[in-house]
Amino acid sequence: MRAKSRLRFGLILTVVIALLLALGLGLGLTLGGSQVDRSAELARLPGLPGDAPLLTAPPSLSDMDAARARNAAVPFVKGPISPAPRFAFKGSAEDRSRATECLALAAMAEAGPSDIGQRAVIQVVLNRVRHPAFAKTVCGVVFQGSERATGCQFTFTCDGSLARRYSDSAWLQAQIRAGEALGGYVFKPVGLATHYHTDWVYPYWSPELDKLAKIETHLFFRWPGFWGTRAAFSAAYRGGEPDPATLFGDAAAMLTEAASMPTAVPDAPKIDSGTVVMRNTGGKANFILLAGTAPADALAAARAVCNQPGTCRVLGWTDPAAIPQAFPIPPAARAALQFSYTRDPSGTEITLYGCGHFAGVPRDQCIPRAR
Repeated sequence: MRAKSRLRFGLILTVVIALLLALGLGLGLTLGGSQVDRSAELARLPGLPGDAPLLTAPPSLSDMDAARARNAAVPFVKGPISPAPRFAFKGSAEDRSRATECLALAAMAEAGPSDIGQRAVIQVVLNRVRHPAFAKTVCGVVFQGSERATGCQFTFTCDGSLARRYSDSAWLQAQIRAGEALGGYVFKPVGLATHYHTDWVYPYWSPELDKLAKIETHLFFRWPGFWGTRAAFSAAYRGGEPDPATLFGDAAAMLTEAASMPTAVPDAPKIDSGTVVMRNTGGKANFILLAGTAPADALAAARAVCNQPGTCRVLGWTDPAAIPQAFPIPPAARAALQFSYTRDPSGTEITLYGCGHFAGVPRDQCIPRAR
């Protein structure tokens, strides 16, 4: 009886071991296959760095309206949006300085002076840094594809926007926001978004991604499936930031040239609430003399100058002696600036006032002043 029991136990043990070996082999094959499949899946995802649309002239107003209608037809994802994990910065002081500069530059160029707009853009950049599909440094992500005229992931790196000039106070605020994000601040509304675009364009990949949020005129998206989950953001940041100056390419020459080019001052046409003192080519920056202390009058003056579709910017001073005659704007003129108006091609307006001159302006519309 004991011999039979031992024999039966041995048979059972053999079967169990065989089953465990088969299960382990099957699991190994499954995991191995999953890795291969996941790599192939990543290569097939829409909106990869090489999939950037061709850079073209701004769309017409009718094309913008059509794009807005198509975007509106795509629903937002249902349920809560998982916030991104805190960014863990591990690098040198030089890495932090370079990362801050690249983040601030992207924030200003893509979102203007808007606080939430800048924070949303910064969050997308940091999300990309930790995703296997993108570059592994902050500056690498911001300038990814800029070496190709049609491959820019952030349009401002290829469309000449690097030649823009920003006030000292605006640049400081963007750097502060960038520093906060590198220190662990998370802008939760955009979650794990790795893509965004304005609502007046409709990239081919837009409807294939999960639509998460709208921040001002930008729509934010994440990849569907595994690549849009926290588990996919597995790339560790280890510093090694490239020098932004080496990534600007021809932009450095553009910046030098723009700073040295004389700007003609045309005859100043009269408008309702001010006088155009200097009109920049393309209407993207106009200097005006302001009259009165009513915010509505300054806004009306700016809209009168920006009477054509497209990007337009108006800067206003109340002191004629403070108005510069050309770019770049000197520090004294920046300090005396009393009005800033920006309109993008979608028609969205951002207006800031010198709250020491204009009364009754909400605090979030006051021009930031360096302290």
